[in-house]
Amino acid sequence: MKLPRVARLDDSDEHVYEHAAQAGELAVAGSFVFSFSDDDPALLSGKPKQAFRSGFLGLESFGWATVVKIAEVGEREYQSAIEALAQHLMVRYGAPSLDEALPVARQEVDYAAGLCEYEPGTMLTVEREVDDEGIHESFKRVMPRQQVADWAGESGEIRIWDMFPDNGKA
Repeated sequence: MKLPRVARLDDSDEHVYEHAAQAGELAVAGSFVFSFSDDDPALLSGKPKQAFRSGFLGLESFGWATVVKIAEVGEREYQSAIEALAQHLMVRYGAPSLDEALPVARQEVDYAAGLCEYEPGTMLTVEREVDDEGIHESFKRVMPRQQVADWAGESGEIRIWDMFPDNGKA
């Protein structure tokens, strides 16, 4: 099974969100946070607005992340994610019991698993908007930049960690 895992490309999430998720924790889309809120998402500003517009919710810290990476997980980690989210739904959102929170948490984690149709390691971002009909999400893959040729004139993909020949110069 595959689930999103928080990816931290730099420390910008620490500055963008009130509470940033930690690298490596499993994540869900997290739109329910704004559905359960008394605050109108259209009126949010600052860091809460940034979380609404482009945040994934981490399942350990319950902080926000801009980028997630698709990861393979085992049944135990999958079940732990559901249980952690169910506990959070009780503590933070007033779910009346664990038995009532578990199906909601499972639905949210299964929705996140459904986003993971790509190969492990693929990175995803989310964009949210709100209108009179509700909250709308779209997800995008973060793709490596394609180059026509490298510095030596060879065609193909160039990644920032590629090494290039220096033509015998040391």
